[in-house]
Amino acid sequence: MTVEIATILDVRAAEKAIREHVSPAPLIRSWPLERELGLPSHRRVWLKDYGWTPVGSFKLLGALNWVAQNLERIEDHPIAAHSSGNFASGISFAGMRFHKRVLVVMPETAPRVKFELTRSFGAEIVTYDISRDHETGDRERLTRQLENEQKAVRASPYDDRHVIAGNGVGGLEIVRELQRDGRELSHFFCQVSGGGLMAGHALAIADGYPAAKIIGVEPDGANDFGLSLSSGRRARIDRPTSICDGLLSYDVGEQNWPILSRYVAQAVSVPDEKTRKAMKWLYDKHGLRTEPSGAIAVAALLGGNADLGDSGDVVAVVSGRNVDEDRFQEWIAI
Repeated sequence: MTVEIATILDVRAAEKAIREHVSPAPLIRSWPLERELGLPSHRRVWLKDYGWTPVGSFKLLGALNWVAQNLERIEDHPIAAHSSGNFASGISFAGMRFHKRVLVVMPETAPRVKFELTRSFGAEIVTYDISRDHETGDRERLTRQLENEQKAVRASPYDDRHVIAGNGVGGLEIVRELQRDGRELSHFFCQVSGGGLMAGHALAIADGYPAAKIIGVEPDGANDFGLSLSSGRRARIDRPTSICDGLLSYDVGEQNWPILSRYVAQAVSVPDEKTRKAMKWLYDKHGLRTEPSGAIAVAALLGGNADLGDSGDVVAVVSGRNVDEDRFQEWIAI
């Protein structure tokens, strides 16, 4: 079966569906980060902060567009999905807005805040032991069970054309705002896990700023994308490890890979210790209480993981803020 890969046209079409439900996430200028990096006054650093969405992460964008584009398939059936937590709340919110029942498979160790958000929008949750999933395959088994027993329509958290396009609306927002102010973009730093966030943003950034260097960031214990980029084909890690619970997919999605391999120039892997420092830095300098996955792109910038050249602005994605207070305090106590 031939699969249609998302394009910039899909991203533009997704914006109308999303705007009915959520406003653009803010693009915030980071004076402290400009100083930290020693950039000259004509260059700026921006943070695209998806923590401001109703679900505290970017996942809402792809979820809203997926439901909007699949209403005929869904009809009166429930929606089923697996998620480490942020897509769970995103698809739950989308289900609430479109009056659809949502069933989600989540790891039992997911942050409490992600469980609470997901349930607050009406979803029903089934849990599994993520530490043994490489042996049991429970995540996939339970999701398929919901499909079969509940006659549910399955939504992928990242490996889907409509999810990619919805996520890419955030990239359109970045491009539009920078171009409105007459700014040039030289570097774009974004998290990569399954690849839905980066694939959508890469389509928009490459369209608006073809010369910009697009850099994927992932934990060094879950660097399947970096391995994929090096080998030229999708690589899999059976037991990814990191405090970045939202970046532990086993590999990038089949529909994401053609986009990522075409537009992403570099992959950077970041140790958890640097991510913790970035979480503390964002809290101290901006008052942002981010989850580890949300802070890792800033960690790559602070760690000097890429040559920033001598001109153009820099954008880093803060992908989410859903972290339990006790774990957050533990991680920033360094």
